[in-house]
Amino acid sequence: MPVASDDSRGEARERIEPEGFLYGIGLAVDREIYKDYERRVILLPVLGYRGEKLTVFGPFVRYEVLKSGAVEFSIQASPRFDGFDESDSDTFEGMDERKFSMDLGFGFEYARDDLKFELSSLHDVLGRSNGTELSAGISKVFRSGSLFIEPGIGFSYLDSRHVDYYYGVSASEVTSFRPGFEGDDAVNTNITFAVTTPALFNGLTRFGFEHTWYDPDISDSPLTDEDTSLSFFFAYSRFF
Repeated sequence: MPVASDDSRGEARERIEPEGFLYGIGLAVDREIYKDYERRVILLPVLGYRGEKLTVFGPFVRYEVLKSGAVEFSIQASPRFDGFDESDSDTFEGMDERKFSMDLGFGFEYARDDLKFELSSLHDVLGRSNGTELSAGISKVFRSGSLFIEPGIGFSYLDSRHVDYYYGVSASEVTSFRPGFEGDDAVNTNITFAVTTPALFNGLTRFGFEHTWYDPDISDSPLTDEDTSLSFFFAYSRFF
């Protein structure tokens, strides 16, 4: 079902955001910055829905609370796949598990002429880190035939509770090869490049990459040995 016309959002963005019930699959491959932990692979079968106000793509949920012209406010829920256990690397031997979590918060979006500016504030609601992430990003859609190409740049602020949970080393976890480390607030920078097309297999295909530069308050952790990471993502969805 096509989205109703809205000049403020732009023709290209309307074409890649149709409405209806959908199914599909999502894949992400992240190069980790943790020592001796080369990559994280996340494979998700997806059932979802994209409507006028509600968007569900597997565990990712967004509900539009208010929209006025090119401005939209929403409530968002998002999984956080960060973390590790002892089996992931010798670096984590003797450490407590850092667990998967879910974040909940709100978002702001301004979209006009295929240019989109986004802000979000998400908080860990499962009590893992009890941390908060504030994100800002800008992207623009360019059309080339049936391809919709979307480069973007973004920044994310992570509070000290988040950084300390995922990158800190507590007093009980200190060893001769792993010094203590207390995380502090951090700001990361990322660039993204995504390609979306409705031309393959009668569905919507999206793929691309994200490159992240980490704040020294993360990359200085004794658990890490890199200050940048590269992730690739792929998603295919088809409407019932």
